[in-house]
Amino acid sequence: MLTIKILGSGCENCKRLAWLAERAVEHLGVEAQVVKVTDYAEMMQYNIMSTPGLVINEKLVSAGKLPSEAQITTWLTNALQAV
Repeated sequence: MLTIKILGSGCENCKRLAWLAERAVEHLGVEAQVVKVTDYAEMMQYNIMSTPGLVINEKLVSAGKLPSEAQITTWLTNALQAV
């Protein structure tokens, strides 16, 4: 199972990233847990300077931008192959 973390304060881009990640998971038909991280101390463990951030299986894959659903799907596929 994949663990996906959305790092951010809950702004519109953070919500959009969570929606895109959940949609990509649904399209892939895989099991994943999507967690929204709003605690700044926890976010700083990933050394991000701007949000939203996307972490897949404890690996930061995106920060400070809103990636496309296709890019998120690629990252999820790569994470599945690494397991």
